[in-house]
Amino acid sequence: MGSNSVHLEVIDGHRSGRPIPFKSFKHDIKLTDYLDEAGNISQLGIATLLRTVQESTSEAEKLELDELLAFATSAIREAGNSEFVLNQVQEKTGVDLQVLSGDEEAQFTFLAARRWFGWSAGDLLVFDIGGGSLEIARGVEEVASFTTSVMLGAGRLTRNYLDGDPFSEKSLKRLTGHIEETLRPLQSNLTNFKGGLAVGTSKTYRTLEKLCTEFLSKKQSGITREAINEIALGLSKMTFKERKNLPGISETRANQIVAGAFVARAVMNQFEISVINTCPWALREGIVLRRMDWLN
Repeated sequence: MGSNSVHLEVIDGHRSGRPIPFKSFKHDIKLTDYLDEAGNISQLGIATLLRTVQESTSEAEKLELDELLAFATSAIREAGNSEFVLNQVQEKTGVDLQVLSGDEEAQFTFLAARRWFGWSAGDLLVFDIGGGSLEIARGVEEVASFTTSVMLGAGRLTRNYLDGDPFSEKSLKRLTGHIEETLRPLQSNLTNFKGGLAVGTSKTYRTLEKLCTEFLSKKQSGITREAINEIALGLSKMTFKERKNLPGISETRANQIVAGAFVARAVMNQFEISVINTCPWALREGIVLRRMDWLN
């Protein structure tokens, strides 16, 4: 359960094996749109959430799953009435929804990237731009030695900083300043990154890589610093309708992709990263991998 969607990912897997996707059910509900001025999820938002969880569990029951792992991220974690929401989910649907901390999100995502790229990747630096937060993890083992979560999610930034269509220069400048200020305290942990592998795991990164390939004729894999600077600038000058018509961009993503591109750009510029490679595995796969490690 993320800031943008509730996603039921059905996996066929066993201990020591790779998780094989079987079926996927996704409900785009944009939970953060239901936050009131006090930061609480509204009654309408709770009702929408409960209906979505019930629909997801109905699909799960049809498939006779061995186990259902239910987790929530930033939107629930940061809500002022999160405990009430969790109780409502438990009472109305029977689902015991566990809220991940930002550091736990980062660790699970790091594990997924490590298993995907392997030990040969060496020093691994992982970024995940979600709807509500940005998770960062770094390490040379399977458990990251450094993790953090900062409030730089694409949906949150769009809602709090950007206005106009196309977005106004003033709001874009305000957004840029906020991102740079938020990332600055992390520089001591993330600079001097040479010889390792930088990875982006979110849909935002995969979308940006596709745009680099489509419009900049970048045939090499990954996102270069030069490419993200160009793509971020280009996206910021487009209207919502123009962004929505780009290949592979949904209506939800069209609204958030500018903020996501600005975060990706700031990360590469401030931490002097030349290339970020994308990874198809992320948080959900990390959770499943860890669970399978514990199976008898």
